[in-house]
Amino acid sequence: MPPPPHIKPENVLKRAQELIGVGQSPAALAVLHEHVTSKRSRNSPIASLEPVMLLFVELSVDLKKGKSAKDGLYHYKNIAQNTNVGTIELVLKKFIDLAEQKVTNAQAKAEEIQSSLESTTATTNVEDLEAIETPETILLATVSGEQSKDRTDRAIVTPWLKFLWETYRTVLEILKNNARLEILYQTTALQAFQFCLKYTRKTEFRRLCELLRNHVQNAAKYSSQMHAINLNDPDTLQRHLDTRFQQLNVAVELELWQEAFRSVEDIYYLLNLSKRPAKNIMMANYFEKLTKIFLVSENFLFHAASWSRYYNLLRVSMNAVASGQSPKKDNPSVTDVDMINAASFVLLSALSIPVISTSRSRGALIDVDEVRKNKNSRLTNLLSMNTAPTRLGLLKDALNKGLLKRARPEIRDLYNILEVDFHPLSICKKISPILTQIGADPEMKTYVVPLQQVILTRLFQQLSQVYESVELSFVYSLAQFPEPFQVSTSMIEKFIMNGCKKGDLSIRLDHVSGILTFDSDVFSSAKALHPGSAAGSAESEVGSVQRLQNTPAEIARSQLSRLAKTLHVTCVYVDPSYNATRVAAKQEAFARAQQGAGKEHEEALARRAVIEKKKEAASDALQKKQKEEELMRAIRAQQASEAERARLAEEQKKRELKRIQEEQKRIRQLENEKALKELEKGGVDVKSIQVDDLDVDTIRGIKLQQLAKNRAELDDRIKATAKRIDHLERAFRREEIKHLPDDYEKQRVQDLEAHETQKADTMKEAQRKHKEGLALKHRLGRLVSEYDQYKSDLTSRRHEEFEKRRRTAEREFENQKRERIRKVQEDRKKDRLKREEEERQKIEEEQRLAREAEEKAAKEEEQRRKLAERRAQMEEERSRLDEKARLQAEREREAEERRAARKAGVDKEPLARPSAPERAPERAEAGGERTAPRLQLSSRTGGGPSWRDREKARGTGEDMERTPSQDTQMPRKSGYVPPHQRRDGANPVRDTQRDTPPRDASPANGGPKYVPSHLRDGRSSSRDAPSPTATQSPQEGTKGRWVPPHKRT
Repeated sequence: MPPPPHIKPENVLKRAQELIGVGQSPAALAVLHEHVTSKRSRNSPIASLEPVMLLFVELSVDLKKGKSAKDGLYHYKNIAQNTNVGTIELVLKKFIDLAEQKVTNAQAKAEEIQSSLESTTATTNVEDLEAIETPETILLATVSGEQSKDRTDRAIVTPWLKFLWETYRTVLEILKNNARLEILYQTTALQAFQFCLKYTRKTEFRRLCELLRNHVQNAAKYSSQMHAINLNDPDTLQRHLDTRFQQLNVAVELELWQEAFRSVEDIYYLLNLSKRPAKNIMMANYFEKLTKIFLVSENFLFHAASWSRYYNLLRVSMNAVASGQSPKKDNPSVTDVDMINAASFVLLSALSIPVISTSRSRGALIDVDEVRKNKNSRLTNLLSMNTAPTRLGLLKDALNKGLLKRARPEIRDLYNILEVDFHPLSICKKISPILTQIGADPEMKTYVVPLQQVILTRLFQQLSQVYESVELSFVYSLAQFPEPFQVSTSMIEKFIMNGCKKGDLSIRLDHVSGILTFDSDVFSSAKALHPGSAAGSAESEVGSVQRLQNTPAEIARSQLSRLAKTLHVTCVYVDPSYNATRVAAKQEAFARAQQGAGKEHEEALARRAVIEKKKEAASDALQKKQKEEELMRAIRAQQASEAERARLAEEQKKRELKRIQEEQKRIRQLENEKALKELEKGGVDVKSIQVDDLDVDTIRGIKLQQLAKNRAELDDRIKATAKRIDHLERAFRREEIKHLPDDYEKQRVQDLEAHETQKADTMKEAQRKHKEGLALKHRLGRLVSEYDQYKSDLTSRRHEEFEKRRRTAEREFENQKRERIRKVQEDRKKDRLKREEEERQKIEEEQRLAREAEEKAAKEEEQRRKLAERRAQMEEERSRLDEKARLQAEREREAEERRAARKAGVDKEPLARPSAPERAPERAEAGGERTAPRLQLSSRTGGGPSWRDREKARGTGEDMERTPSQDTQMPRKSGYVPPHQRRDGANPVRDTQRDTPPRDASPANGGPKYVPSHLRDGRSSSRDAPSPTATQSPQEGTKGRWVPPHKRT
């Protein structure tokens, strides 16, 4: 759905132009601002929204509405940054151009007003654009009426300068951390630098540097956002480096050395992030600005190191351009004159490094000063040096690179005098002409003061090697410099004390005798006792100055070594065998070394392996320790975060409590003020009452006091009034007594007249009403008969109707009465039947519970009886199984005997099986042991004769076949009978021995419980009965071996 017509950009633009045409620019700006910041504008096309923004920016600049412009530009950037970046750049450039044009116009207007005054830089006296109205300026504007250039600029130009500064800052805030708008961001930053430089805005420059620094930090912090800049991109990083170098240049030109040093740190941070090296021209500018920064901070050591790095870069750039390895645009333009000047400055700055530190430190204790170490390491990193520079190292590096030949002649002579020659009596005279030449050069003039410190150091160091004591006047005469650079005696004495304090000098001053004594005590040298006490010195002790002879302290320290050398030389010349012994010992040592080389090599390898193992173990331990430390750090960080959250919560709670208390205090104060106003209305003097000291009880007390006071005043007034009225009433009554008789007579006459008049009026009214009543009686008398007739008729009709309704009501009453009686009788009958049914059910329930209890008791008794029967059956079964096992063992024994007899070739008759009574003793003799039944070894499946018997019978002609009657007469002893043969007479013996109950005679149907056949009373299993064949004799036709019953046919 399209937006309504009144919010289209074209309509808004037209409306704003109409308002501008009638002079309503603020209203037009409000309309444009409302449209730009509206949510519906996000769906508007950019082409139609761009003219609206251009007009909005123009009105914002004309009306100095910076905040409105910032709000509108933020919304416009959010709308257009994903579709069209060019329109954002166009609008922002228009915004900046309009602000700069307003500043130019304001300057022209101020020059027209003050055309007679000399043109100077505007707003020079305004320190801060954001705080231009100071008490001094307000007071001056009040008491002074003249128009000066500064006041004109402050009134006309400064507001527009402030608006322009806000414009730059607004644009930078809008464009920050956006890769698509990065070029415009860098361009705006450069314009802001030029603004600060052109108008000498030091305060704004500091804020601008801090703003850009925060933007870079936030860019690294919010790198995951959409369109965020990537500092790892070389082009992006190069643009940031260009901006920081311009920032450094402006800081140096404005002489803001702290900001310059911070800019150098920013450049170093960006250089570390860069994956490609910076251009030589940029690094040359970097080191050149560092030389100025260190010179202003009087850090001559790092100043000289910066000059050395700068000279090295110039030399590398010149060689690269000469060899064609690098284009000229990426390298600084270098000439021979530039190289000579650079070499001179390198050598001069190195010579100007004080040998004795001038800082107010505590000598050797500075070595343990962590702040100093951290500072030196930071400065060393800024110079991209591996180790901290020293004076001696810088001088050696300069000599190795041949700077002494390239430097100016006076600088070369200065080096020779200070570092090479030894002339304590003429050192100052020889250096004075050189100092004059150096002082004449404005760029080298700043090195004169540190050179004086170095010259004095060399003077006293050389005098200490020649003299033990000198007069102070002689020292003062030697320490003479040219006229502009003279030093006083107090300065010389202060220098001596500082050198003694730092341990570089060992001198005593005696002002009484005017003698300066060089300490020669062998135990008084601070350097000998404390090697680190010369921490203030910028050079090492060895080779610092030429020496003619050793000091007594040095002689005492080297006494034993010199004695050893002398004795050695004497032995060489006096005893020839001494040399031979030494040579033989050396040869023996060489031989031992050769013999033990292999073993030593193996030991070295073994030691190396051990060391490697130890290193691995140490590395593993270190990794484990690091992991534990990381874990502990994570735990501590978590605890810290929890503590921080708790602290923030506590602070939030405290702030909320404080806010509530302040709100309560404010409410109490308002109530107190309201109460005081009420008291003031009541006439209480509240001017002397402090609102802060009041509370509810105090106000209540004041109110009660005021009420008591008002009540007392009212009582007094009432008493006075009552007394006055009483006296007045008494006076009235005394005067009234005199006139009471006359007044009584006059009142009596008036009352009598009034009575007569009222009596006459009453009689007339009574006569009139009597006449009217009689006339009405005669008029209504004609209607009395008709009224009586109508009344009697109406009464008779109403009586008949009443009687009729009464009879109807009586009939209905009787019917309802009979119905009610019938219902009551039925309800009573139902209740009686219900009670009888409940009583019957109750009786049945009681009978059922009693029956169930009896059945339960019978069932439990039956279960106990069955359990006893089962136990008896189990015992009987166990005895039967034992007997069966014994019989099986006997059968196996008989079978073994027959098998043994057959193997022996003896044809014996089968042994007759003993009967059960005969086997009982054998079972007793066997000790009642139960033997498991064994498998039958016979392969016969029936009870007929064996094959041998059949062959013998065939030879004799006998018929060995048994008749069917014989088979039927031999009952089957045992064995499994299939179910289909259990009732059809196939096994009559088995069927007769079992009394199988019918299928429906189960325990569930009320029948007896099933009992196995071998456990039933009066019956025994066919398995327990002895087999007929067991007792049958061989004459009865049962020849052959014994066959188990289950295999007989």
